Amino acid sequence: MARARRPTTARVPGGRGRKSLERHELAGAAFTLPFVGLFLAVFVAPLLYALYLSLFREQLLGGSTFVGLDNFAEGLKDEAFLSGIGRVGLFMLVQVPVMLVLALVFALIIDSDRVRFAGFFRLAIFVPYAVPTVIAALMWGFLYGRDFGPLTDVAGTLGIGTPNFLGEGTILWSIANVSTWTFTGLNMIVFLTALRAVPEELYEAAAVDGAGALRTALYVKLPLLRPAALVCTIFSVIGALQLFGEPQIFAAIAPQVIGKSYTPNLYVYNLAFADQRLNYAAALSFLLGAVVFVASFLVVSVFRRHGAPR
Repeated sequence: MARARRPTTARVPGGRGRKSLERHELAGAAFTLPFVGLFLAVFVAPLLYALYLSLFREQLLGGSTFVGLDNFAEGLKDEAFLSGIGRVGLFMLVQVPVMLVLALVFALIIDSDRVRFAGFFRLAIFVPYAVPTVIAALMWGFLYGRDFGPLTDVAGTLGIGTPNFLGEGTILWSIANVSTWTFTGLNMIVFLTALRAVPEELYEAAAVDGAGALRTALYVKLPLLRPAALVCTIFSVIGALQLFGEPQIFAAIAPQVIGKSYTPNLYVYNLAFADQRLNYAAALSFLLGAVVFVASFLVVSVFRRHGAPR
């Protein structure tokens, strides 16, 4: 009779195996050191320094004086800062939905495979994102020009009057148009990437059930785009509340309309570098950061309430 084999037992890694594992862990930690160092140097350290500055105030008598949270209390009562918050809040509520809807529509059209030269249109919509903000604002500022802009010439030729795109009641929406033109392509690429990750089996099942292109888009594609929509919405809200580049350029074109406090970021910039009120500007930066955090939290809460995955 054959002798039964004794069951083998797995070997427990000895000292050499543990040392090898420790070396791998140390190597992994060493690879993260450059990122950690840069993160601490360019993000954490400036934040801590700004927080330190926000607790002091430069005075004619006594120099730098510790004032605690007085700068923050002053910021909460600053009408210029609060009006800027309200202005970018209105900008966000209008511009972000329009931009995201356009990006979603473009993504669905290109993904439908019914558009000829889809690659060309995808690139054409994305290209404005590659244009620097300063160049985009200057270009649109020229187009908006009331005395020399081509849009004015076209309106005059059609006999519909000269539109004032840089007027007090219209310049915010002119800036919104620039932002929409710039960032729609980026959000479209995010949506399109999410659409390309949808399993083909779902499309086949929808076709078997008799769903057309419209029903497939509404009941198959859109529900699966919620994670991508959440990412795009959060980043768009943050960008809208931190609006800076376009108003700064337009301030040189229409200085009578855009003042130093037109947006919170522009106000903080002018306080710090024009008025030399670094301490107060640092406090306002943290207040603006708190507004951005609250807005982002509300966006996440709304998406979770409507079934977006956590």
